[in-house]
Amino acid sequence: MAKKTPPRTFQEALATLAGSQFDVSSVRDGANAASKAFQVRKYGCAAEIAAAPDGTTLVLARPGWLLGGQIARLLDRGYQKFLKTAKLEIPATADHLRAIHEFSEELKEAAGAPSLYNESLGTTSDRYMYDRVKGRE
Repeated sequence: MAKKTPPRTFQEALATLAGSQFDVSSVRDGANAASKAFQVRKYGCAAEIAAAPDGTTLVLARPGWLLGGQIARLLDRGYQKFLKTAKLEIPATADHLRAIHEFSEELKEAAGAPSLYNESLGTTSDRYMYDRVKGRE
């Protein structure tokens, strides 16, 4: 069952995030400049958000650990979780996973997004690669 939080507009979510000690800054790269995206950071983690057409908060880049200035994706290979960017890949520690989980939950609460039961139990990965047969994903 989803935890109910009151829906918030994008501007209310930005104000809540700034008031909750999140670092909020504008994203200036070419792809997201037109959408007026913002990067929010806390606990060494980051996510990119923007205003959705209906005025709510849209998550453009899922929460992840900041690694080399980029938001790392969480990759689960069955025996170990990894933090992966385009250039780097490192094993994820328990501290990384705790920080990502706490960051995600606080971001959902500030945005008024539902907090799902399976995600509230722990960190979920972006990709699951249990099968080690080459060419399968």
